[in-house]
Amino acid sequence: MNALAATNRNFKLAARLLGLDSKLERSLLIPFREIKVECTIPKDDGTLASYVGFRVQHDNARGPMKGGIRYHPEVDPDEVNALAQLMTWKTAVANIPYGGAKGGIGCDPAGLSISELERLTRVFTQKIHDLVGVHTDVPAPDMGTGPQTMAWILDEYSKFHGYSPAVVTGKPIDLGGSLGRDAATGRGVLFATEALLNEYGKSISGQRVVIQGFGNVGSWAAQLISESGGKVVAVSDITGAIKNSNGIDIPALLKHVKETRGVRGFHGVDVIDPKSILVEDCDVLIPAALGGVINRENANDIKAKFIIEAANHPTDPEADEILAKKGVVILPDIYANSGGVTVSYFEWVQNIQGFMWDEEKVNDELRTYMTKGFKAVKEMCKTHACDLRMGAFTLGVNRVARATVLRGWEA
Repeated sequence: MNALAATNRNFKLAARLLGLDSKLERSLLIPFREIKVECTIPKDDGTLASYVGFRVQHDNARGPMKGGIRYHPEVDPDEVNALAQLMTWKTAVANIPYGGAKGGIGCDPAGLSISELERLTRVFTQKIHDLVGVHTDVPAPDMGTGPQTMAWILDEYSKFHGYSPAVVTGKPIDLGGSLGRDAATGRGVLFATEALLNEYGKSISGQRVVIQGFGNVGSWAAQLISESGGKVVAVSDITGAIKNSNGIDIPALLKHVKETRGVRGFHGVDVIDPKSILVEDCDVLIPAALGGVINRENANDIKAKFIIEAANHPTDPEADEILAKKGVVILPDIYANSGGVTVSYFEWVQNIQGFMWDEEKVNDELRTYMTKGFKAVKEMCKTHACDLRMGAFTLGVNRVARATVLRGWEA
């Protein structure tokens, strides 16, 4: 089942639990707008190249739409639709005043020079500048993009609309980015894990943790969990997978990864098959890489007691059912990885206020939002006698449905 089918399925289950009217259900599912544009740029060698750029704006009942822009050769419209919809429910679960969007350009960023990427980003911004905005749709970085991409979008957008730092988040600090944004998704994973373990009378200290994916989210989660007394026993990235049952030296690994751009070659560990990372013996498993990695093929072999979904849609619905029967507790992505969009909201607020927060305030506010979010999800679990995934979906869908009805959009 692909990401869109799985997301639609979870939405429909939540809508049924909430008893939503069929007209309202249909209006919540249909995207507000889908944009597809051609971006033609001169390459460095003088030839012209064309790329397809797009933006799916899913819902704006609760506020401006929010979501990343990815640069990837295999941009899948179905997946982007799913991620735009997930952002709608995620921002509602986090209780921040946004809707959901997603977009990107079908290109290989590794095969383009910096100047080519800049030209491509500026042409894309020229094509969509009147469809995004501070109070309309606020893009952010995603796969293949980063703070520099956001800086180019901000500059190009500002040529049409005047200086508007709040039009994108995930910017460089020098252009109005927020302190703490780089670590935000990983820190949110830490706070989410703490909230879940507390529910079972446990703390992070002493827990054996496996992390699949050692990019921005996975590496920050590893560092913060390690600092909180957790024992990270295995990690993987695109270069390979490593394990140490006594705990990996995370500060040393971070230094190694910075120097070599991967976990491969790190000393004092055993090399393992990357495919086995998800079934390693541990207390807490954190998939922080791609979607659909936990499926019916490996779900029966998973030994973790808790799964924290730091990636988007890492668990297939079939695996959900298998793991539920085994008693594995899954903290769903639309809550567990919402730290990033929450601090993006803080960045937007700071830009609108023209006032910068210190990092301690950012982290304290994030902890407050993640803690309140978990309590709200648990309340929905009790109300509808459901698991955490349906608790999060019913919470998000209900909040968006209420806003839609209050605005008179349900017809």
